[in-house]
Amino acid sequence: MRSTSVSAKVMLLLAVQLLCFRQIAAEQESGTVIPAESRPCVDCHAFEFMQRALQDLKKTAFNLDSRTETLVLRAERRALCDCLPVNTLT
Repeated sequence: MRSTSVSAKVMLLLAVQLLCFRQIAAEQESGTVIPAESRPCVDCHAFEFMQRALQDLKKTAFNLDSRTETLVLRAERRALCDCLPVNTLT
């Protein structure tokens, strides 16, 4: 008889907890919903991110290319200066 009353209390407690949990979850979800019309799609965000990343890569490549060209010119000038006597350059 005692086990029946304990199991009945446990079942009642579980039922109350489930009802309370569903109400809390429903209240939390209702405030965070953003209408689909007002939020951009994931593909749009990914496309914009990839465009910015590509622009950054182009800038970096251009900077590296110009720096490499400058360094090559300096190295060629030094090599030329090392090969020729000083009297022939003036």
